[in-house]
Amino acid sequence: MGLLELFLIAVGLSMDAFAVSVCKGLSTQTLQRRHYLIVGAWFGGFQALMPTLGYLLGSTFEQYITSVDHWVAFILLSVIGGNMLKEAFSKDEETTDASFAPRVMLLLAVATSIDALAVGITLALLPGVNIAAAVLFIGCITFILSAVGLKVGNVFGLKYKNKAEMVGGTILILMGLKILLEHLGLIQF
Repeated sequence: MGLLELFLIAVGLSMDAFAVSVCKGLSTQTLQRRHYLIVGAWFGGFQALMPTLGYLLGSTFEQYITSVDHWVAFILLSVIGGNMLKEAFSKDEETTDASFAPRVMLLLAVATSIDALAVGITLALLPGVNIAAAVLFIGCITFILSAVGLKVGNVFGLKYKNKAEMVGGTILILMGLKILLEHLGLIQF
């Protein structure tokens, strides 16, 4: 897996955290430096933790699913991306409060990083993935985009939330399709 592919996966995964950060920014009157650090640390930390756990899980069962690993990767990434697209087109309003308390942030961080667990399983099935570098990269990208989302929400409101989810979902679906087509020998990158 190349750096560009890892970057696209990191951006795709971080779109949920970005969207929640936009909502947080919208509900916070005055942002302080600590707010950026709080959302970045919680969301970035969990986006790094979950793929690590998924990788360990995937590595444990790799011998049982090696023959269908490309289909597993395709299905997991497509389901995650499809759910993000569904959320982007949903008319349901998300509500978040302005609290940055640990219990609130923990729930939000877990909710926005569940999909990263499945991506970690996918990473375990791909050859030559340096998981330490990958999760560090995913965590850093999410940290940055969460802080940016907080500011965007505070300045612009919900205007970019759905667009972010659409981009993230599309990226993950395309990455899953690429993995499948490469394995089937239909394309080569």
